[in-house]
Amino acid sequence: MKLNVKALALTSGLIWGLGLFFVTLWIIFFDGASGDITFIGQIYRGYNISFTGALIGLVWAFFDGAIGGAIFAWLYNLLSDKFKS
Repeated sequence: MKLNVKALALTSGLIWGLGLFFVTLWIIFFDGASGDITFIGQIYRGYNISFTGALIGLVWAFFDGAIGGAIFAWLYNLLSDKFKS
C-alpha cells in the first residue's frame, strides 16, 4: 500500500498548524495574552502567546507539518517498495 504524499502533507500541515493555533488560544483564554517567548517561539520566528502570535504560529506550523508529512510519506513509500515480500 502506498501513501499519497500530497494528502499526507496537507493533513499533517493542517493538524499541526490548527493544533498550535488552538492551543495558543486555549492558553490565552485561561492565562491571558502575555507575549512571552516560548520554546516554540524560539523555533518559529514571531510566535508568542498572543492572537497575532497564534496566527504566525499557524502559518509556520502548517508549513513545518506539511514538509514533515511529505518526507514521512515519501520515505514510507520508498521503504515499502524495497521490503515487499
